[in-house]
Amino acid sequence: MSESTVQLRDKGVLTLPAALRQRYKLQPGDLFSLIDLGDGNIMLTPRVSRVAALGDRVAEMLQEEGVSVDDVLLCLEEEREAYYRDHFAAAE
Repeated sequence: MSESTVQLRDKGVLTLPAALRQRYKLQPGDLFSLIDLGDGNIMLTPRVSRVAALGDRVAEMLQEEGVSVDDVLLCLEEEREAYYRDHFAAAE
């Protein structure tokens, strides 16, 4: 764990050190949760959308493997048809 000093400026603005912004890929407009721990201590944590982060990771993996969105959609359609055939077609 590292420690940094920041100064509270006009209108409540805090500037996070560049090294932290880069390490955690923080961008202007990112949201944070502020938790009052009591005894004058606060904790500031990024509110990263888990869905967005996972979506970005999936996109990276697809790109690394050379798979397009159309490939994924075609595969999903084929799987949906196989699932329907295996679970519902026999009941008709």
